[in-house]
Amino acid sequence: MDDADALRSPRITHISWGRMDIERLGRGKDFKLYPGGGRPWDWNETGTRHVPGIQPDDVLELLDRGSQVIVLTRGMQLVLRTCPETLALLRERGIPVHVEETRAAVALYNRLAADTPVGGLFHSTC
Repeated sequence: MDDADALRSPRITHISWGRMDIERLGRGKDFKLYPGGGRPWDWNETGTRHVPGIQPDDVLELLDRGSQVIVLTRGMQLVLRTCPETLALLRERGIPVHVEETRAAVALYNRLAADTPVGGLFHSTC
């Protein structure tokens, strides 16, 4: 792997209910992905719940890791929400954000990852 590959956002190679496979990272349920890597997404770290949804602190880590575009998932059944404060933070920083159903978000993220420093939060169930 060359330096450019090491800094590229990892691709999602499989998504199904409760399971994701991530290039260079392996298998898990929910992930935070960003240029150069990622890790499992533990909602307890920031108090994320389906409602009110994705917290500002969840996306700050993605921005700190160099993400210039953000993809947020709603879950497979569109249950997960995004806090208005999270969207306001991204708007204030001029960061493009996409909020999609998980499968659609994965497809968009993988397209962007080919040539854009993209970050994302991926929820593989409800």
